Amino acid sequence: MAAGPLKFFATGEDKPEIGDRGTVDRLFRRHRFRVMVAITLGYGLIYTCRLALGVVKKPLIDQGVFTPVELGMIGSALFYTYAIGKLTNGFLADHANMKRFLAFAFLATALCNLAMGFTTALWAAVLLWGLNGWVQSFGAPGGVVAMTAWFSNRERGRTYGIWSTAHSIGEGLTFLVVGSAVAWLGWRWGYWGPGLIGIATAIGCYLWLQDRPRTLGLPSVADWKGDHYDEKPRPGIKSVLGLQLSILRIPAIWVLCLSAATIYVTRYAINSWGILYLQEARGLSLPMAGTVLMIGTLAGIAGAVAFGFISDLVFKARRPPTNLLFAVLEIGGLLLFFYGPNTLPVLIAGMLLFGLGLTGLVTSLGGLFAVDIAPKRVAGAAMGVIGIFSYIGAGIQEHISGKLIQEGMTLVGGDRVYDFGPVIWFWIGASVLSMLLAASLWRTKLRD
Repeated sequence: MAAGPLKFFATGEDKPEIGDRGTVDRLFRRHRFRVMVAITLGYGLIYTCRLALGVVKKPLIDQGVFTPVELGMIGSALFYTYAIGKLTNGFLADHANMKRFLAFAFLATALCNLAMGFTTALWAAVLLWGLNGWVQSFGAPGGVVAMTAWFSNRERGRTYGIWSTAHSIGEGLTFLVVGSAVAWLGWRWGYWGPGLIGIATAIGCYLWLQDRPRTLGLPSVADWKGDHYDEKPRPGIKSVLGLQLSILRIPAIWVLCLSAATIYVTRYAINSWGILYLQEARGLSLPMAGTVLMIGTLAGIAGAVAFGFISDLVFKARRPPTNLLFAVLEIGGLLLFFYGPNTLPVLIAGMLLFGLGLTGLVTSLGGLFAVDIAPKRVAGAAMGVIGIFSYIGAGIQEHISGKLIQEGMTLVGGDRVYDFGPVIWFWIGASVLSMLLAASLWRTKLRD
């Protein structure tokens, strides 16, 4: 990654190691805190630039700008480019300086959102939202690479759980803050608001993120923490690329890819269409619908942290038992949300269970489990392989959901009436399939 324009993003050269233990300890403590804040809060804030479309769907449909099928096309463009980008950018992230890699991506996604606020042509929206998906795909691999560089093996479950709260932070801000801005100022601010947030986030991450410890004259975090239990060399594999490609020979990775793809169907179904469902099927206003979904994201923060601690401390870093526990919570929440009485307390209870379970599953199936069973030097590539399947699943969901929702939409006395029944079963079925696939990995163990 050191040739041509990509040289700007390349990780720096290792510097001579600092000899004073006190200085090393002080620098590690300082940079670890700043890196964790930057990748968690930064990724959370930039998430608003990915979810804006879900907030503006009803006003766009009501004003005749786009149909549900067209919105499905626009939404899927992000997911498909994100899927491809997460794979390729995951491989690149293993070679990159995270300070520049992530700051560039955050600025680019902000500019895409600002442009979307001016766009009403279908193919322009598809192209812009697709480009947004590409630059968004830098975020997760970059965050994981920064985390594995600064936090050791035995800290991974807890730090990954904390970092995974970024999803919930971003979703909560989108549903409540961006949703309220759309209700008060119009659909264009559903894009312009996240765009302004993204510019500020890019600046903050550039100031706080750091390259690998060795580029600062520090030892590796494994040396500093004395944590080498997963650091055995692999015979016959010498290059980073060879180690990356070795991931594809792990059978459990392929099962995990399918399990992640199906849980991402449900995840992005609620993110993309949940507000429309609450407005049309449950009769909530846009701010109230956003508030209900935001409550689920707050539960998701607890779910992400709890998954890391429960799987690390209760199940000794075994993810499958915790996956099953959180899958039961997630599916139970969906059933209550869609089929429980139409009262606000029931909707909130359903979202609490769903958010708690789903975010724990996304923490594991979306990356942590893959990082566990893949070589740690190529964590970005492991995230990329899982990511391409996850977001292909999300993209297929967007197409199918848009088609099923439009087929169930009729005009009665000039008002749109929706039948969400078929699409709900599609969403719930995906979660059940994900649970069964994840359970098939019950005996999978950590790899050296």
